[in-house]
Amino acid sequence: MHISRSIRLLLVALVMLALPAASFAGVFVSVTVAPPVLPVYVQPICPGEGYIWTPGYWAYGDDGYFWVPGTWVLAPEVGFLWTPGYWGWGEGFYVWHAGYWGPHVGFYGGINYGFGYGGFGYEGGYWNHGAFYYNRTVNNVNITNIHNVYNRTVINNTRVNRVSFNGGTGGITARPTAREEMAAREHHIQPTGMQTRHEHTASTNREQLASVNHGRPAVAATPKPAEFRGSGAVKTSRAGAPYKSAPERAAAAPRTNNSTPRPGHTTENKAAHREIASRGANAPRPRVPRPQRASESAKANEHRQESTTRAHNVPRPSSSRSESAPRTKAASRPPSTPRAPSAPHSQVARHAQSTPRASAPPRETAHAQSPPRPGKQSHPSSGREERR
Repeated sequence: MHISRSIRLLLVALVMLALPAASFAGVFVSVTVAPPVLPVYVQPICPGEGYIWTPGYWAYGDDGYFWVPGTWVLAPEVGFLWTPGYWGWGEGFYVWHAGYWGPHVGFYGGINYGFGYGGFGYEGGYWNHGAFYYNRTVNNVNITNIHNVYNRTVINNTRVNRVSFNGGTGGITARPTAREEMAAREHHIQPTGMQTRHEHTASTNREQLASVNHGRPAVAATPKPAEFRGSGAVKTSRAGAPYKSAPERAAAAPRTNNSTPRPGHTTENKAAHREIASRGANAPRPRVPRPQRASESAKANEHRQESTTRAHNVPRPSSSRSESAPRTKAASRPPSTPRAPSAPHSQVARHAQSTPRASAPPRETAHAQSPPRPGKQSHPSSGREERR
C-alpha cells in the first residue's frame, strides 16, 4: 500500500514538472491534507458591465494552503460563464479541479461559494443579446452605472455550510448531473491571464497563508484581479471555522489510554454505578462490593471459626435452676417494696449456678410468709402475678 502510494506521488510530480509554467497554477495539484473551510466576507461592488464574479478559493503552494480572493473578471468571450474550481477526494489525495470558462456552468463539487454559486449552476445572472444581466439579490451592483439588472430570489434547498472540498471524510457528497457532465465536454477556455496573475499575487502574500491567518485571510475579495490594496479590497468578516495546521492537529488528537484499571474498578462496580445513575440521586444505592485482600479474607474466616467454637463451649444453665432462683427471691420480698429491674438472662443464669439448691426455703414456707390480698382467694403466688 505504501509503495503504490509512493508511485502515485512520483507520477504526480512528473506530470507537474511536464506542465508549462503558465498553466501550472490551478491545473493539477494533489495533496494529502484537506483544505480549510471557506471564510465569510462581503462581495465588493461590481466595477462595470461585462464583469462576472469569480468566487474565492483555497489554493496550495510551497508553504501550504493560501486564500485566493474572490474578484470581478471580464468574460473572455460574450456568452461565456465561469465554472469555479474545487477540491475533490480520490485515491487517498485531495485533487484540485481547475475552473474554466464555457457557455454553461459545469460541476464544481457542490461547493456553496455564495453570491449565486450555491453548489449547482449559477443564479447570479445570464447573457441576453450580448449583454450580461445581473441578479441584484446575490450581486452587489450599482444601478447608476449598470442598468441590466433584475431581482430573483435564490432558494437554497440544502443546509448551508462552509466546506470547501468534495468527497472524503466531512466533504460534500454531491455528484454531477447529466447536464453538468454535458457542460464539461463543451468547448472551454482556461483562466485568463489576469486570473493567473491574481492567484500568483495571492501566493506571494504571507498574510493569505492559512498557517498565518488561521482561516481568516487579510484580503478576502477585490473589485478587480490583483488589486489587493486600496479602498475596494474587502477584509474577511470572520473565519468559517478555526484552522489548525497539520502539526497542531496531530498535537490535539486524542491519545489512547493504555493504563491498567485501578483495583476495585471491576465490571460489577461499573454496573452498580450505572444503576445508581439510572435510578436518580434520591433512590437507595445498591451496595458496591469491595474487593478483599487475601490477608483480610483469612482473618475473617479465622474470626468466624473462633466465634463458633466459643459459642459451643459456653455452659448452659438447666431450666430447673434458672426458674427456682428468681421465684424464691421474689417470694421473700415484701409486697410494699418496689421490685428492682430484672437482671439480664446471663446474670440470672450465673446467680442460679452460684446459689446452692439446699439453701432455698421450702415452697410451702415461703408462701406462708406472704399475707393474702383482700378480696382474692389465697393461693400460692408466683413471680408473674407480682410483676403485674
